[in-house]
Amino acid sequence: MSRPTIDHRDQILATAEKLIYENGIHATGMDLLVKTSGVSRKGIYNHFATKDDVAAAALSARDVRWMNWFRTECDKAGTPYDRILNMFTVLKGWFETDGFRGCAFINTAGEVGSPDDPIRQIAKRHKQKLLDYTLELTEQLNTEQPLVLARQLLVLMEGAITMARVMGDYHAADNAKDVARMLLKELTP
Repeated sequence: MSRPTIDHRDQILATAEKLIYENGIHATGMDLLVKTSGVSRKGIYNHFATKDDVAAAALSARDVRWMNWFRTECDKAGTPYDRILNMFTVLKGWFETDGFRGCAFINTAGEVGSPDDPIRQIAKRHKQKLLDYTLELTEQLNTEQPLVLARQLLVLMEGAITMARVMGDYHAADNAKDVARMLLKELTP
């Protein structure tokens, strides 16, 4: 009987993502990654040239997974108006999960100095995808400035995430939802 093949790359990425989200990039050294993943240092270097490459790949994978999850959950509400408000309900549910540590992309972007660093670029692309999804919804409303509204909603989401992480205020999503409701009433007929 043959043993199943373990995809070491996926194992490395899953472990790196978990460790980076829990501890940050700088605190996630190669020794910890080797120990936690069960993949040898040589095995890791067979897939990635540097620890920074591991971190970038893990965050890119998280971006895809998180955005798919977020869209799927938000889209469970009916109309674009309802989906926009549901964004804050979905965020609150995320805030209340075990292990919530804020936005992985903001956390890791704060660990690097250069705006050209690959980690900052991944964070920027993630936030752009979130803005694009929000714009997709605001464009379906009868509003004259869907991009302005989408940007305002993104600020509310990011503020709620920050308040939940820094202040432990999981009701920040409810507060942001109330403000979003006011914006929607003001900017849509």
